[in-house]
Amino acid sequence: MSHPRIAVIGLGYVGLPLAVAIARHFPTTGFDIHPGRIAELVSGHDRTGEVEATTLRSSTLRLTSDPEKLRGADIFIVTVPTPVDADNKPDLTPLLKACRTVGTALSTGAIVVFESTVYPGLTEEICGPALALASGAVCGRDFFLGYSPERINPGDRDHTVDRIVKVVAGQTRQVTDTLAAVYGSITSGGVHRASSIRVAEAAKVIENAQRDINIAFINEVTMICQRLGISVQDVLETSATKWNFLNFKPGLVGGHCIGVDPFYLAECAKALGHDPEIILAGRRINDGMSAFIAGRIDEVLGGKPSQILVLGLTFKENVPDLRNTKVVDVVTALQAKGHEVKVHDAFADPDEAMRAYEIPLLARFDEGDYDCVIGAVPHRPYVEFTEETFATLVRPGGLVADIKGMWRSITLPDGLRRWQL
Repeated sequence: MSHPRIAVIGLGYVGLPLAVAIARHFPTTGFDIHPGRIAELVSGHDRTGEVEATTLRSSTLRLTSDPEKLRGADIFIVTVPTPVDADNKPDLTPLLKACRTVGTALSTGAIVVFESTVYPGLTEEICGPALALASGAVCGRDFFLGYSPERINPGDRDHTVDRIVKVVAGQTRQVTDTLAAVYGSITSGGVHRASSIRVAEAAKVIENAQRDINIAFINEVTMICQRLGISVQDVLETSATKWNFLNFKPGLVGGHCIGVDPFYLAECAKALGHDPEIILAGRRINDGMSAFIAGRIDEVLGGKPSQILVLGLTFKENVPDLRNTKVVDVVTALQAKGHEVKVHDAFADPDEAMRAYEIPLLARFDEGDYDCVIGAVPHRPYVEFTEETFATLVRPGGLVADIKGMWRSITLPDGLRRWQL
């Protein structure tokens, strides 16, 4: 495999940037099951905002939704989602569908690499047999497995796939060497060879579980500070003056990784007879923040049905990513308490918001007469608010609720009240 042909399966936030980066060095095919997504990419438009139009149009990446076009690839890289179901159990449906698609295109000696978050053992114990069933080939003889966990962060222009350290692990040493050569050619961050696929899988799943637990601690501290009548933002600012303080921030924990990966680790632990107390406690705290925030805002509003504007719906700032956003839960909780809630997001696709959550997005946010404005996501246009902005949005005596602390330095117009974590 001195010059392998590579196929990337799944062209979302992870797969597309990876495919474009690989296509600079190897003949690469990008596959997605949605023809509409392929049509957009062919036209040069990436709705995720991860790849610029000029970069996309100039790329040699071949785009297709036809599984037949995958035949002949030497390396398949699977980047499909690994969500959880309504009971927070791993939902392997997208992964198994990808295995069936890849299995029908496998040729002798091919390598199948998974970047999707899984629990330790899943690649070899579930994906390998699924590929074997679909292909009629023998795993470890006719085709081989690899794992290289994705680490990119949507909207992060510093830690892109061509700059980060890539972890690689193969079913054999030769497979590991091949993956190290391929990934090493696309990133300036270098490659780390994990000692086994299971080690690489475990490393990935604990990276996000660790962050989830740290945020859960700060969220619990936030709940205590609220009862003390002090701002956790002030507390954290003070604590951060110590050199070794870990400065995590409170708030809503959603998205495709941090709010999901710990459940994969917990599922693995339970299967081994271990009760993952800390992992699941962190999840309970973070999943409960939406109700806590909605409850506190309702209290400050005196429990009186109010006109509320929520600014931001995506799971993080300055990206259109709506996956597993917990702002939806804040909106739902406030509506359940009798409030009329309108939502604006400066980056989200209105059609996607309606399709995924049945939430209509306002076309503009710069005028209104609201009892309460909630800063849920610190998108750039909201961070830039001034005293005059609030004067045009909030009626006299109204409330400015700042979940993310983005308006702490702004002096509010006389008569307006402020609430923050």
